[in-house]
Amino acid sequence: MAKKKEKNLVIVESPAKARTLAALLGSDYRIQASVGHVRDLPKSRLGVDIDTGFQPSYVVPREKQAVVRELKQAAATAATVFLATDPDREGEAIAWHIVEATGLGKVPHRRVVFHEITKEAVQNAFRHPRDINQKLVDAQQARRILDRLVGYQISPLLWKKVRRGLSAGRVQSVALRMVVEREREIERFRPQEYWTIDATLAKETAPDETFVARFVGAAGKRKKLEIGSREQADALLHTLRSARYSVGAVNHKEQRRRPQPPFITSTLQQEASRRLGFSARHTMALAQQLYEGLPLPGQGQVGLITYMRTDSTHVAESALHEARAYVAERFGPEALPPTARVYRKKAKGAQEAHEAIRPTSLRRDPESLRSVLKRDQHRLYSLIWRRMLASQMKDAVYDVTSAEIEAAPQEGEPLLLRASETTLRFPGYRQVYQEYSDEADDDGKRSLPELTKGDVLRLLDLLPERHFTEPPPRYTEATLVKAMEENGIGRPSTYAPILSTIQQRGYVEREGRYLKPKELGFVVNDLLTSYFSDIIEVGFTAEMEEELDEIAGGQREWQPVVRDFFEPLQSALAKAAEAPPLQEETGETCPECGRPLVARWGRFGRFLACSGFPECRYTRPLEKEEEEAQEAPNEFCNLCGSPMVIRRGRYGRFLACSNYPQCKGTRRLLAKVGVACPDCGGDIVAKRTRRGRTFYGCSNYPTCRFTSWSRPLPEKCPQCAGPLTAQAGGKARCLKCSWKGPLPSRLVEVPA
Repeated sequence: MAKKKEKNLVIVESPAKARTLAALLGSDYRIQASVGHVRDLPKSRLGVDIDTGFQPSYVVPREKQAVVRELKQAAATAATVFLATDPDREGEAIAWHIVEATGLGKVPHRRVVFHEITKEAVQNAFRHPRDINQKLVDAQQARRILDRLVGYQISPLLWKKVRRGLSAGRVQSVALRMVVEREREIERFRPQEYWTIDATLAKETAPDETFVARFVGAAGKRKKLEIGSREQADALLHTLRSARYSVGAVNHKEQRRRPQPPFITSTLQQEASRRLGFSARHTMALAQQLYEGLPLPGQGQVGLITYMRTDSTHVAESALHEARAYVAERFGPEALPPTARVYRKKAKGAQEAHEAIRPTSLRRDPESLRSVLKRDQHRLYSLIWRRMLASQMKDAVYDVTSAEIEAAPQEGEPLLLRASETTLRFPGYRQVYQEYSDEADDDGKRSLPELTKGDVLRLLDLLPERHFTEPPPRYTEATLVKAMEENGIGRPSTYAPILSTIQQRGYVEREGRYLKPKELGFVVNDLLTSYFSDIIEVGFTAEMEEELDEIAGGQREWQPVVRDFFEPLQSALAKAAEAPPLQEETGETCPECGRPLVARWGRFGRFLACSGFPECRYTRPLEKEEEEAQEAPNEFCNLCGSPMVIRRGRYGRFLACSNYPQCKGTRRLLAKVGVACPDCGGDIVAKRTRRGRTFYGCSNYPTCRFTSWSRPLPEKCPQCAGPLTAQAGGKARCLKCSWKGPLPSRLVEVPA
């Protein structure tokens, strides 16, 4: 007798998402998690048959075999299997792999897609199931195969030419190239001197109402006069001191600023980096938790935001109505524009019509969730909530007053200075959310007295200032994501992994917020651009992304796209294979065989090796031992009390007893930041997590467990005298009372 069909089976990727769906779907559904992908290309070989049209050979990894068995067993007794993986190409591919790996071809199965885990969205998705979209699967397959061809064929070349353990990636190598080329642009930059001259002025009739105007150039000429030297500045100062000043014109205008659209993946990562100091990976991990659902008191597991991998600014009609109603209730009808704002995504290569990242309900304001969410979850949710709410509010309206000041010297043509004032008339969306440009304007605004044309002015002071042009800034994670998006490189799901990979591989490091290529990064980039310049070129990679989009849209077949990429790759690989290993002549000779010594790369950095390898295997560290043994002030051995010295080992620098080999005391070298621990008075030191992220903790760990992701500052909070930490955007925050303000250079000293 055949087995009785039981409940419907719903398969999702994660257990957290499964728990949230279980609360929404009820007892007619059984929900299981695949815990990500269930099939992939094999790790031990290429896994792509080039001779048969690039057919992939997928395998079920050993750690996923038990999951696949459980899914098979559950599907065998299910009435229908619903594949509810994420609503993007990767989610579509995961659904397809689940069908193939579990043999669901003969079992009724349907695909359901929702962009938020709410009762309305989920029920609507189950009312309108569909088949798996094979075009989306093919696009994701093509991406995976292209990445495998690059990774598994160029990476071994790096092992031979540089050292083992290195990796190359189709998009990751382009990102590295962008960082390296920006660094070289900075190195080539030569600063140019220029001067500005500000004049402090007052009306003859109101000498106490001073204002500042900046020198522009000759009156009546549009082009601004560039002041390129001290001599030129001194000559202008002499002329301006003897001039008569009056108001030539006063202009008044209204300026409107529109709110920014709700977040997409790239803008969320950028803003979380700028405002919160989060890495792209940390941002996406938090967003995943908010999307999949968290337990709320009395409500169970609740999804708090819409899907976080998206390049669309579209917002559902129901969400727009809710936003407008909420704005009217909280800020009054005067804060609402006449109609709902509709945003159009303009980034290059925007693909599936997802929704923007927004709260699933604006009624869940951040304050109501403060006690429920962890600190970083709450900070990110608050950012998403405020951005969405602000996007449906009225423009901010400013009154801009500009004055043209004429300086009539005793000799020569009249000169022009300008002064302006910007005043906020109507805050609009700024009641909820301010962009960084708004904050910068607020910091730098100047006030003007009441001026009319013809007013006679008195010169009170001239303030010349010397400046130098600055090189382009290094990329931060935020600006690199922005540049990648603008150039059509990568997609929402790839930004965070790319940034993490180039740092974890040791190609790029973070200095504060900025990304700086390491020596190994320069070496790898130069080798790749020498032989694969066309393949890891920005334009070529963007075109490849467009072709993948065309596969997803059904305009192309995936095999020809892969073939067109593979043929130039093979040609470049053949040329690169003939190149000698990367090594540097040193001028030294091997003490064992007399051949030249060369500098090579190894697992733990560069080292000296005999050029006669493998016949002669002589090696030694590049730095001599006596050069490495540097004194470590105020550090003493815990075993014998002797002074400690800094030495370099295979895992980097460490502290060693100067009495070695009689005493073999060692300990980790910790970078002190010059701040005392607020809990025990010990030294605060910089440390790194396993993934390379910097944090700050007490040197007395584990006795004292004080830690902070933000760098502690020596100054005290002006409000409660608690410990301060540095924040993004030139701000500081108190760990005790959560006070926020400017960095300590502008703080008032706390009385003792």
